[in-house]
Amino acid sequence: MTLIGSIRQGKTPSIIEEVAKIEHVSVDYLKKHIAQGSIIIPLATKNYARRKALAIGKGVRTKVNVNIGSSPNVLNLEQERQKLQLSIEHQADTIMDLSIGKNAYSIRQMIFNESTICVGTVPIYDAISSNNVRDMHPDDIFDVIEAHAKAGVDFITVHCGVTKSIIKKLQKNPRVTGIVSRGGAIMAEWIIKNGKENPLFTEYDRLLDIAYRYDITLSLGDGLRPGCIDDATDWAQIKELKLLGELTKRAWEKGVQVMVEGPGHIPLNEIQKNIRLQKKYCNNAPFYVLGPLVTDIAPGYDHITAAIGGAVAALAGADFLCYVTPAEHLHLPDEQDLVDGLIASRIAAHAADIAKGIPSAKDWDSQMAKSRKKLDWDAQCKFSINPKVFKKRLLDIGQKKMGECTMCGEFCSMKRMNEITK
Repeated sequence: MTLIGSIRQGKTPSIIEEVAKIEHVSVDYLKKHIAQGSIIIPLATKNYARRKALAIGKGVRTKVNVNIGSSPNVLNLEQERQKLQLSIEHQADTIMDLSIGKNAYSIRQMIFNESTICVGTVPIYDAISSNNVRDMHPDDIFDVIEAHAKAGVDFITVHCGVTKSIIKKLQKNPRVTGIVSRGGAIMAEWIIKNGKENPLFTEYDRLLDIAYRYDITLSLGDGLRPGCIDDATDWAQIKELKLLGELTKRAWEKGVQVMVEGPGHIPLNEIQKNIRLQKKYCNNAPFYVLGPLVTDIAPGYDHITAAIGGAVAALAGADFLCYVTPAEHLHLPDEQDLVDGLIASRIAAHAADIAKGIPSAKDWDSQMAKSRKKLDWDAQCKFSINPKVFKKRLLDIGQKKMGECTMCGEFCSMKRMNEITK
């Protein structure tokens, strides 16, 4: 039985009590919103004991996802293992394997076996790695979905909202950057070459049956997300969003947990509108956004453009941020790109949580402030978001030994005021 099903029967699975303590909310609060669909715990039942518990949605801490995985041009199992370890070390909440290519299986299995945090995948990547798009049968897609569920995935991205009618209209009314979602583009190509409707849409009940059987969460992918500012909040994006809202209701009726994915490239002034529309059309289901990136002109710095957008989006009501690295639009991210992207998104999420009044969010900042007042460098290191960077910068200039910052030296305001108040 799924988590929603258990709660609807009046049961309180042990993971509910565990998550309530982590999130500083009541068990009843969690049960109410999980039953309504506005909070999810995207962990398959079989993984409760071996992966860190978390909740995503209304009134809990904004979560951050990290993407790793190989490409057809780069396959390095040990590098991806190192990325997994760095993701856990730097406190990612979830990790997605986006591996694509004929030899991606080894990386995916490594992640399933070794991850101590929630794991997601995009099964269509696996399906296309073994099939020509035209020849790919719907059974090939569903077989891969079930294989991932059996292997230990917690949530999957599925592009159910890319439909034949939308693609036909897009061909007549093209966007600047077209379809930039990899999964969305694969489904669009399949629809065009086969002249048939998206099987993830027409056989959605089959998808729900698999999700229910293995208690995995569906992440309804935004296959038509905007890939540039000029395409933001256009008819295609909104039409898909409305359809995903309808599919969300059907998942809830089945007892399947669901979240909805969102843009993408969105100017600052349209972010709040996007969040409001998603919450309206998708009945307050958790919203999972990529960035959003607020400008198109910053390759090499897109972790910054995404952090700006992510903070605004989370404040407006987004529940889950997918990190963006400096390598976005350029190349497969390396280990340092991963850390930089993750830290930037975590800062954005935390800043929004303070503004939203999420329980205990501000406590972290209060602890840091008190440590700074005392010039307690060890405590400041402990409460910093990246202690390794904190230590390195101190050691590089011997700052800790001095007991004062080299910015001000003997004129340090904290030091002087501490001496005066003594």
